[in-house]
Amino acid sequence: MARVDVYISVDVEADGPIPGPYSMLSLGAVVAARFDGSTFIPADPTAQTFYRELRPTGTEVVPAALAVSGLDRDRLCVDGVEPATAMGEFAAWVDAVAAGQRPVLVAYPAPFDWMWIYWYLIRYTGASPFSHSGCLDIKSMYATRAKVVYGQAVKARMPAHLLSGRRHTHHALDDAIEQAEMFVNIAQWNP
Repeated sequence: MARVDVYISVDVEADGPIPGPYSMLSLGAVVAARFDGSTFIPADPTAQTFYRELRPTGTEVVPAALAVSGLDRDRLCVDGVEPATAMGEFAAWVDAVAAGQRPVLVAYPAPFDWMWIYWYLIRYTGASPFSHSGCLDIKSMYATRAKVVYGQAVKARMPAHLLSGRRHTHHALDDAIEQAEMFVNIAQWNP
């Protein structure tokens, strides 16, 4: 018997393009849905949430990347949660909401958020509750279902009923909720 998938929408805000020299500044996550192979069950994305602002560890900053989130890096150097603590709390939260089922990270686009999450989990906790590949890209999912090339799988070209009614704010928790709604809409869509 296959384990149930628990889809966890994740969004990351960072001050640069890659982990290591740059820092993940905030992390938001919500439970989006569950799927047992035949029944897809959407979740209220505001019911089970996780949010942390992290202390920067990288020494480099891309000002334009930092400006996107509006986070104050200097404040986070003082008030941000240590990455090891934040990622340990995140892994424990994922384990708790998955409750023995398989957690699958979903994001739009997933490669960026996955890169940060996986790197930080391995670096600061030594393991990932998503294993090495438990990731689903909403953008690829849309491209496949809509039968469009990847470059056309952008929100501006998606049917309005697939999008969330929420604004994309670049606050990691807000955007994780928005993505969860979009994920559910696309998963239930019958084009």
